Amino acid sequence: MSKRKTGDHPDLKMVNPAAAAIDIGSTMHMAAVNPSTCDMPVRAFGTFTQDLHALADWFLDCGVTSVAMESTGVYWIPAFEILEVSVFRVFRTSRLFW
Repeated sequence: MSKRKTGDHPDLKMVNPAAAAIDIGSTMHMAAVNPSTCDMPVRAFGTFTQDLHALADWFLDCGVTSVAMESTGVYWIPAFEILEVSVFRVFRTSRLFW
């Protein structure tokens, strides 16, 4: 069986190629962009202010215009504030486990 590339799923169609996604964590944020925009479309970023600015800069370099983030706690707030100021349209979802 051959290994498929990221995003290589015939049943799914890309809706917004300028969108990015972030999984927010307490010590690390995992971010993903359209694979056609850079060589490494999934990256890990720290949670300090300088890391969040590096994340925003990477999104700008990749042509991102909107960001969806997933978070279970309050760790999304600093990322949201920096990304919102950087002219991104930011959407947040939360997971609840019972």
